[in-house]
Amino acid sequence: MELRHLRYFVAVATEGSLTRAAERLHLTQPSLSRQIRQLERDIGAPLLERGATGTTLTPAGAALHAHAVLLLRLADATRETTHAAAGRSREVVGIGIPPGLSAEWLLDTLTALDAAVPHAAVALTEASSTEQLRMVREGRLDLGLVHEQPVGSLRGARLFDQPFGVAVRPGHPLADGPECRLRDLDGVRILAHGRQQVPVAHDRLVVAAHDAGVVPLWQFAQFSEHARACAEATKSDAVLLTEHSATRLLPGWPWRPVVDPALELVTWLVWPPSTRTVVDEVARTISAR
Repeated sequence: MELRHLRYFVAVATEGSLTRAAERLHLTQPSLSRQIRQLERDIGAPLLERGATGTTLTPAGAALHAHAVLLLRLADATRETTHAAAGRSREVVGIGIPPGLSAEWLLDTLTALDAAVPHAAVALTEASSTEQLRMVREGRLDLGLVHEQPVGSLRGARLFDQPFGVAVRPGHPLADGPECRLRDLDGVRILAHGRQQVPVAHDRLVVAAHDAGVVPLWQFAQFSEHARACAEATKSDAVLLTEHSATRLLPGWPWRPVVDPALELVTWLVWPPSTRTVVDEVARTISAR
């Protein structure tokens, strides 16, 4: 999935017509249609209903549209911040972000940093927790937003917790209740992130299931944007992830929090023990939110 695909999709949703959107984007209609079909293949679901009077959003399209608008705003804000830094002697601060982080929270954080640390120009890099921790230690990132408590010499601040739950395939019995007990997952085919992406959460999950005598049919995979495709490939009946990610990646799949015991995804801010003053200022601002 590329940003230009999201821009094309948002233009079609706004215009309600492939023809008008193509004119606005200075593309031919066949070219725009190919780009939209590519995006639908990447997402794994139809996004537009095409009719004689124009186009309307499918439920999956409506869910993607809200997220796409935020992502495009974030991309534009990052570009403007970087360009402004060149003319205002701002110091670039590299921050890692994990896949699935709330775009609303991230946009609010960028606004807070712009007000509290105006001499900092934020450059964002999306990477897994494991990759970010390595990049922070190697000096290739100033700060990281990770799903692991920092160890060793790294400093850290706990930012927020998100409950884990399961997005359940429509029609499956688990979709009926308001929540899902861990023992309800016994024998259920469940897609979960592989250990390389979230090792602490992965280990906590496997141990909790073992201690409860529960044997889910785990399907571990590396994924961020293509949860639906991975679920279909593995024939999974449920996908373990946060509510925010479920709403974005699996529209139409009911999400149920896992309880007894509850499972949480913790987000930490990490940075080196010795760093630039501006990095410490950014870290304090993010930690205080």
